[in-house]
Formats: sequence, C-alpha cells, structure tokens
Amino acid sequence: MLRYGFLLFPLYWYVQGTLYMALFSIGHDCAHASFSIYPLLNDGIAPFVCSGTIVFTWIFIPYYPWKITHQNHHKNTGNMDKDEGYHPKRGETCDTSWTSKVILWTPGLVWFYYLTCGDSSHGVNHFNPFESIYAQHLIGVSLSLSAYAAMLYLMFIYAIHMSIINLVVYHLIPVFVFATYLVIVTLNVPWFIDDEWNYVKGQLSTVDRHYGHVHSIIHSIGTHQIHHLFPKIPHYHLEEATVHFRKAFPNLVRVNYDRILSSFVRMSKKFARQRYIGNDVSVFTYSNDQDND
Repeated sequence: MLRYGFLLFPLYWYVQGTLYMALFSIGHDCAHASFSIYPLLNDGIAPFVCSGTIVFTWIFIPYYPWKITHQNHHKNTGNMDKDEGYHPKRGETCDTSWTSKVILWTPGLVWFYYLTCGDSSHGVNHFNPFESIYAQHLIGVSLSLSAYAAMLYLMFIYAIHMSIINLVVYHLIPVFVFATYLVIVTLNVPWFIDDEWNYVKGQLSTVDRHYGHVHSIIHSIGTHQIHHLFPKIPHYHLEEATVHFRKAFPNLVRVNYDRILSSFVRMSKKFARQRYIGNDVSVFTYSNDQDND
C-alpha cells in the first residue's frame, strides 16, 4: 500500500493548504491588532510564536508590508481608483499576453504576483522597504523582511539536506493551495469611482463567503461584512457579531455559498473578460449579464 501512497498527495495538499489558510487568518487578525490585546503578540518577532510575523513568514507573506497595504485596502474597499486589488481598470487596454494568462490561471500564482508587483495604480512591491507607502514604517517593514530572509535560508538548508522535492511536495504546493483561497472575485458586488465612493458604501459592498466544511477550520475568515465594518472584532467573535448584523440589517446582507474551486474557475474567466472598462463608467460589477458563461 505504501508504494502507492503518493496517490494521497492531492488530499494532503488540500488539507495542508487549508490549514495554512487558518494560519493566514490568525496573521490577518494580528495585522488588525485584533488577535490579542498585547501588541507584541500581534506584531512581535520571535519568541512570540503567535505573532503575525512568524505566522505569515511561514506561508511566504512579508507580514508588516502586507499589513500596511491591507490597511489601505480597508480604507478604500470598493474604490476602483484606490483599492489594492482585483478592481476593474478604467481606460486600460486588456492584457491578453500568455504571461498574463499563466499568472491568472495558475492556482495561487496571482497572489504572489500581487505581493511582488501590486495590482493597483501604485503597484506596491511588498519586498521593497523603500516604497513610499512604507516611509513611516521602515523599521517594522525591515524586520519583517529580515525574518522572511531568515525563513528562506532555513528552507534552503532544508532543501539541501532533505531535497528540493520534499520542500515542494510538503510545503510549497500547499502554500499555493492556500493562496488560491485569496484570489476569488465575487459577482454582483459594486465598485465605485472615487467621486461616487464613500467609506460605508465600500464596506457594505463586501460579501460573506461560506467555505463549506472548512469554514470553521479557517476561522470563519469568509465572514467578511462585519469584519470590514468593525475590523477590531477578532475571528473568534465574527460569527456571533454577524448573527446580530443580519438580524438588524437583513437588506444589507450579501452572502455567497459557491464552492471554492468552481468559483476560482468561473471568476477567473469573468475577471479576465470584464476587468477592463471605459473611463466613463462610474459604478461597475462583475456580472453574469456581461457574457455567456
């Protein structure tokens, strides 16, 4: 039986990638200072094993740089001119190159493209501590990148002693599985130009995405509306807060129950086809009405 154990690797990749998503949820809370009331447990370097830096570094995310751009995302959610990613692009030519298609269709790859090149007009490189957005945070960014470099060195040592194949099979592939969770674009969610946008409209344009049997395993991170309205609520109180929000404001609720893999395939198509829009568009949604899929 052990001779055919490799057939179980896809199951391992899925389970491990899902658990890495759970780690991301903890690091995400650390970035909002909601995981713990103690700042060092949120932002500290070792020996605080629950810190955002340690958790994120393991899954190849530079914690403090991402924290800053994620804060910018929260400040500009739903603003197609200022949000961080996956927004429609006005007045730009559609990129149909094979490179663009590979980045879009390789599960998880677009996430790492975002980390290195950005997806907005300012195109922030999360590995460059001298980006203007990091000007007031050079120490935190530099410490996170130093931890990242140390982790890469440890991975290199592991690959030398245990083989690069082991590193790829047991760690890197699950990381890409985890990253796929992060690149789902949702239908019928409005994006506004800056003149039409305001903070409340932007936060209410978010969607609660239910991840089925893994929803609680990944710490209910898909419970997104209440998180955007009140980002200081930790993941372990999101479901409770959401119950009250839905009861009080049922007309504002947005929920999506689509399966993650089918959503990735369907929305990658729509994202590629619909993302580039005219300069005269002031409110836009990715929609089934715009193509025949």
